[in-house]
Amino acid sequence: MTLEEKIGQLNLRGTSSRVKGTLPESLKKAVREGRIGAFLNVMNKEYVDELQRIAVEESPNKIPLIFSRDVIHGFKTIFPIPLGVAASWDEEVAKNSSRVAAIEASAFGVRWTFAPMLDIARDARWGRIAESPGEDPYLAKQMAKAYVEGFQGDSLSDPTSLIACAKHFIGYGAAIGGRDYNTAIISKEQLYNTYLPPFQSAFESGAQTVMTSFNEVNGVPASGDKELLSDILRKQLKFDGFVVSDWNSVTEMIAHGYAEDEKKAAEKAINAGLNMEMTSKSYEDNVQELLKEKKLSINQIDKLVADILRVKIRMGLFENPYRSKTGKLYDIKHLELAKEAAIKSSVLLKNKNNILPLDKNTKILIVGPLADKPREQLGTWTFDGDKNYTVTPVMSFRNHNANFEFIEGLTYSRDSSKKQFREVMSKAKKADVILFIGGEEAILSGEAHSRANINLPGVQEELIKELSRLKKPIILTIMAGRPITLQNIKNKIDGVLMTWHPGTMGGDAIYEMIYGVEEPKGRLPITWPKMAGQLPLYYNHKNTGRPASAKEFVHIDSIPIGAWQSSLGNTSHYLDAGYEPEFPFGFGLGYAAFKYSNLTLSTNKLTHNGNIIASVDVTNIGKRKGRELVQLYIQDVVGSITRPVKELKGYKRISLKPHEKKKVSFTIKLQDLKYYNNHLEYGVEKGKFNVWIGASSASKEKLEFIYE
Repeated sequence: MTLEEKIGQLNLRGTSSRVKGTLPESLKKAVREGRIGAFLNVMNKEYVDELQRIAVEESPNKIPLIFSRDVIHGFKTIFPIPLGVAASWDEEVAKNSSRVAAIEASAFGVRWTFAPMLDIARDARWGRIAESPGEDPYLAKQMAKAYVEGFQGDSLSDPTSLIACAKHFIGYGAAIGGRDYNTAIISKEQLYNTYLPPFQSAFESGAQTVMTSFNEVNGVPASGDKELLSDILRKQLKFDGFVVSDWNSVTEMIAHGYAEDEKKAAEKAINAGLNMEMTSKSYEDNVQELLKEKKLSINQIDKLVADILRVKIRMGLFENPYRSKTGKLYDIKHLELAKEAAIKSSVLLKNKNNILPLDKNTKILIVGPLADKPREQLGTWTFDGDKNYTVTPVMSFRNHNANFEFIEGLTYSRDSSKKQFREVMSKAKKADVILFIGGEEAILSGEAHSRANINLPGVQEELIKELSRLKKPIILTIMAGRPITLQNIKNKIDGVLMTWHPGTMGGDAIYEMIYGVEEPKGRLPITWPKMAGQLPLYYNHKNTGRPASAKEFVHIDSIPIGAWQSSLGNTSHYLDAGYEPEFPFGFGLGYAAFKYSNLTLSTNKLTHNGNIIASVDVTNIGKRKGRELVQLYIQDVVGSITRPVKELKGYKRISLKPHEKKKVSFTIKLQDLKYYNNHLEYGVEKGKFNVWIGASSASKEKLEFIYE
């Protein structure tokens, strides 16, 4: 290969949405000369075929192109947003969603997706929390494995295989204040114990590419961080695919103040080990000169190119470069899986007096800005989803001849007009139950869509308060890309069902859950705050020297006027919000009720080669069959560095008939207790450990064991 052709393999070219109009001759010429290695957002199938034909028939070395796209939670058939999929706590849901996406996208020639996003996210203000697996490393590891296996399939060379890209490497979800693209400050022990595990899981599952994050970590932008990309990624994690920058993130090192110009940016990125530059042209414009100046070596370039070619070979592109033409869009099986995913992802947060499920004879008023919005229901990052295939709640209730009436009340989620309020109230007086379907439009979450206030936008709260004056049950169904704070209205509503943005089949899923054909099966993959001022908020936090407790907590309204100046409560809490969340990590209700009893350990001493069986009895004390997610948490009580108050170490799904009891057991091994200390020593220290098995991270009953 000539130097120009090598540099060409390092170039990812495309546009922010798709190549439109006629295929430019300049683009064809660049491919013909071997100056482009991959494309993104070329969604015209004829263009994909033509560009690939030129590459494999007319370019100097006949090297095929990779066509890429942001296929995040579906291509045509849209599944719940990734945060919703994480709420299923079900690896099959994640795997099915990515397999369906791969089958559909590959029909358009897309063989590389910029997913899964594996950023641990602990701040609901961050817009891209919608794409994340949530706040917990253990759960994120399970999701990472399932996504990669689904996207890539059984063989990378299968024409329906979609090469996965683990992103964003690393710490993007730790942006200060939840402001997108912002600085991340991450200690070594946090990096290794919290942020790296999902990526390691993705690599162990065969992920072929990695995307660098926009942010800097401890002063160095990720796209130019040699320690991250060479030492940790390549040497420690043994990654042997290739690394792509995020959109323009190489040249954005100039704005960061890390590179004075594009030439220096290219030098830093290549020295760090970044293989492919997305959209910006610092490599194309500067590598030859950097080689002449001996700022780079030809061996470095050869290594970067070899990494890319290795992946193309694994994909089977040299043998079969052309797109799959067998992928069926909106296949009935795909739609059924999407509906199932929406049900398994939905989290029932409140069900006062068991208002849900409703009887079929109940007269319902459906109201709210997202009740019949097919595009908004799909959520963020759905470039290719067709709203004409979306089933909204109103459509589904109508298709099933439900006993309901519908009025929007608000025309979009941010609507501040109250002009429909009078008509809404008139119709509500005739109803038995009000089903308010609100939340956020799709555009309010995702990249660059952080929010400081995460209440329901517009005047949705005002309409709910107005409706509450009728003293009729109100069920709030939320479609949103993040937790929504409910403090202003939580006492006005009887039921809360979080469906995230549920995707193409969300309407049928909501219909079935409202009437009890199915029960909501999701559990929270993130801690739900009372108010944005509590953020960042996560269950696996560290203790302080003065941990908060109910006994010591002092609420702002209980402080006497003229009180003596003192450290009220002397613990770590907010005077107004307290120290507990609205809903804890792992929380979720169903239509059955469960009792946990008889927590036991097979032994209270763990030996080096032994294990402990932790068990609990779970009984369905409800009146219908139900599904429960049983969760195991462990705390390392004392360590050479402080340890989290508890950490998720396992979970199991069980289904129980009324009055049925099952013993659920977990095997605790030494490996489950290992962590990295500040010296990056990985192991277990002798001492005491606490164990909880329960329905959420807020479970109280615990036992202890000793590792000697």
